[in-house]
Amino acid sequence: MVEVVNSSDQSSLPSKRSTSFLTDKYELTMLEAALADGSAQRNCTFEVFSRRLPNERRYGVVAGTARVIRAIQDYVFTEEQLATLDFLSESTIDYLRNFRFSGQVDGYREGELYFPYSPILTVRGTFAECVILETVILSIMNADSAVASAAARMVTAADGRPIIEMGSRRTHEYAAVTAARAAYLAGFAATSNMEASYRYGIPASGTSAHAWTLLHINEDGTPNEAAAFRSQIESLGLDTTLLVDTYDITQGVETAIEVAGPELGGVRIDSGDLGALTRRVRKQLDGLGAYNTKIVVSSDLDEFAIAGLRGDPVDVYGVGTSVVTGSGAPTASMVYKLVEVDEKPVAKRSRGKAMQGGAKKALRTHRTSGTAIEEIVYPFKGERPDCGKLNYTELSIPLMRDGEVIEGLPSLDESRDYLAAQLVTLPWEGLALSRDEPALNTRFLGFPAE
Repeated sequence: MVEVVNSSDQSSLPSKRSTSFLTDKYELTMLEAALADGSAQRNCTFEVFSRRLPNERRYGVVAGTARVIRAIQDYVFTEEQLATLDFLSESTIDYLRNFRFSGQVDGYREGELYFPYSPILTVRGTFAECVILETVILSIMNADSAVASAAARMVTAADGRPIIEMGSRRTHEYAAVTAARAAYLAGFAATSNMEASYRYGIPASGTSAHAWTLLHINEDGTPNEAAAFRSQIESLGLDTTLLVDTYDITQGVETAIEVAGPELGGVRIDSGDLGALTRRVRKQLDGLGAYNTKIVVSSDLDEFAIAGLRGDPVDVYGVGTSVVTGSGAPTASMVYKLVEVDEKPVAKRSRGKAMQGGAKKALRTHRTSGTAIEEIVYPFKGERPDCGKLNYTELSIPLMRDGEVIEGLPSLDESRDYLAAQLVTLPWEGLALSRDEPALNTRFLGFPAE
């Protein structure tokens, strides 16, 4: 029913690229000052976390981890870039010329769930090498986690029916590629974006737009929908999906089956009251003997619209704008904060932005049924808390050591499967779409009392 392009796991990213200018100027000016006063080499720990979940959602999804690791590897300065940094001293430029991250990175694996104050990513090294990574890390994780968190809610609402990501035209051309990756991580079945398919090996899907039907007219200018359908079937086969709402939907369905026969793969509806239309179209298809012809729907769907169609005869959803923009939450609101200097905890105390100092790890406890209970955050170098008879999962894993990527990190498909398994562990109310408290509490143990 859906045409899929199976791509090998290749990448169109250049083999040699620089991510160093995906940054903010103040990171370089801080570096300049730190090199001047001798603080650049102080051992520091920075942490990525979120103080709250956007729009009072119940959980967030960690996404972009693999892209962050690649960005850190590619964080080098070219001579062309260095030549533009006329606000820096020669000694700082020499430091950047030879820069390679040599520190340690630990964090939640991609596809893990997170909650307020979960220590999602921990970066350790000198102040100089850690501070300049802030913007690129947050750019990736905020965007990807926002999309994945929204997409996971849509997958839950779809209740097992596949969703195709088709939002490329509703966002920046390169954001479309990484949004497709994040949506696939969250459980979407395919993407319309060819670059995402090529770069990440995501199944690609697509048939035709309304322009295809409109193209086919008779000599007198009247529509010839049958000609459009016939040509598409001759090119793509009976398993294709015909777009039947260019003119009159009832007539479009009748024409589709008249041309293709009852073995047509699917019909797509991209407008109107989708609930009422799908029921009517399903009845019409069955009446024409096309019992196995699937119904694909699109048209500004989000998790709430998908949930509203759960009782209707929809076989496949196509989602665009809402998923690539985070469905009302375009950022995950993650921050990158200094939490430890020379093994001494430091913490911001600003009103509304208070945080817990010190490097951290986390684990999640579970009942014997597998249902998650809470997250426990404890000192990075401290002993693991006693969980009693509860089962637990260590959430923080090594990602980089001495600037080198840990071997055997999960693939995109492995992370996708992992997320699907984690969603099942949430208490049933944690999967609700309504606004409420986070599904799990985050509890700190082993830190000095305030």
